[in-house]
Amino acid sequence: MNIRTIEVYPYQKDWPQAFAKEKAAILNILPKNLMAKIHHIGSTSVPGLSAKPIIDLLMEVDSLEELDQSANKLEQLGYLVKGEFGIPGRRYFQKGEIERSHQLHAFVHNSYGAKRHLAFRDYLRQFSEHRQAYEAIKLEGARLYRLDPAAYVAHKNDFIQLHEQKALSWAQEQGK
Repeated sequence: MNIRTIEVYPYQKDWPQAFAKEKAAILNILPKNLMAKIHHIGSTSVPGLSAKPIIDLLMEVDSLEELDQSANKLEQLGYLVKGEFGIPGRRYFQKGEIERSHQLHAFVHNSYGAKRHLAFRDYLRQFSEHRQAYEAIKLEGARLYRLDPAAYVAHKNDFIQLHEQKALSWAQEQGK
């Protein structure tokens, strides 16, 4: 049985290009009227932040039901269709299982789910002290829980919950 190991790498300058390439592939295969936007999110979208080498994409759509009808097109790109996968109002797709390369999170355009991901990303880009604190937690979690992805996620959870709320308030103050 293969076990997914947690490995956190220093920021790689090619992550934005990997995002752009995947975004283009998705835009090429899905109906044009389905999507509002595709964003690079997650740690690989924050310059200077160490991360697992998995590109996270956020797709804002007009209708999750219409996306569900086109999910087979994402399967053609190698994505596994996971449904809400524990988060109501989201559609989740992952490319690869053990050796995952991309994760696609889809929400209705301008929904709370989309806003919180974008706010957290922008907050970490803006505030180096929070980015550095998050990186330290990620590195510690990877060291302590290398063979336990659930424990790694739990290790980061308190930081994420606290700073996600701060990020949403900050984004609102910025008019985002």
